[in-house]
Amino acid sequence: MDQFSSHPLYRKHDLDSVMSSLFSFYKKHFLTMFLTSFVVNIAVQFLTTTIDISKITSLTDPLEMLAEMKTWMWPMAGAFAGALLLTVILQYYIIYKPVDNSVNIFSSIYKSMKYLVPYIIIMILFLFFAVFAMIIGLFAIIIGIFFAALYVFMIGLFILPVLMVEGNNIGNAIGRTFKLSHRRFGPNLGWTAIITLIIVVGSLILSSLILLPFSGSFLKVLTNPEEATEAMSFMTNPWYIILSAATSSLFTPLSMILGAILYFNGRAREEDEQSHLEDNNEPPKVKVEDLYAKPYADGHPDNPENK
Repeated sequence: MDQFSSHPLYRKHDLDSVMSSLFSFYKKHFLTMFLTSFVVNIAVQFLTTTIDISKITSLTDPLEMLAEMKTWMWPMAGAFAGALLLTVILQYYIIYKPVDNSVNIFSSIYKSMKYLVPYIIIMILFLFFAVFAMIIGLFAIIIGIFFAALYVFMIGLFILPVLMVEGNNIGNAIGRTFKLSHRRFGPNLGWTAIITLIIVVGSLILSSLILLPFSGSFLKVLTNPEEATEAMSFMTNPWYIILSAATSSLFTPLSMILGAILYFNGRAREEDEQSHLEDNNEPPKVKVEDLYAKPYADGHPDNPENK
């Protein structure tokens, strides 16, 4: 872990340091992370526009509807793959750029690929855990669902940092992810909730602003639902796609930075605890005054010779 001891995100954090470290790192590397996110997000946006939902609204035969939905498979798979690649690339850049000057976004693209397959395997396994957690959350109705989703998201943030710092051993990564994410569980969950809220609220505000040039179409959707299909055509407008991709790109890096903060916080606290244990296991040190202590008198009760 010596390589990462100089990382700006590696420290024992509290809420203030989480916020300051996150936005300081975000501001310093903003241009690189934004442009990378924008390139991928705009490709994902164009892929999703190839999915024509209006066709399925005019169908009544379930088999025809299913056949139409099958045509969505490749665009959705492409969009998912793009988001997955972006996550891996940005996480590698965030972890290694501050400790290795030779790392840039282009080298991050190919160097991060060795973590892609283990990450996909872990995410498939993690999906079963996520479904189980969400089912448990259903028993507590709405609050339980939100808590379960936040809990799963918080654990998921640790996966890539563990893989990239401690090696891409799948078994070790799963064990370390659960161990570190549940160490100081309350703060980890609380910090994740705060940053997630910032991302959601910020995204909603900016998304509402970019709808203003297209508000005529948007208002048609609200006031005249039967014309919704025609009114929603603005979503295929190139300018809307560009603005929407730019909005997403502003917030995309935040969750990866948070993942690094949570991981490095867990490692810093773990190593601090280990150093304290090592100090406590050291044999007692001989004091200088003991070397020059005056001998006890013959009749003194503490004289070892009288015992």
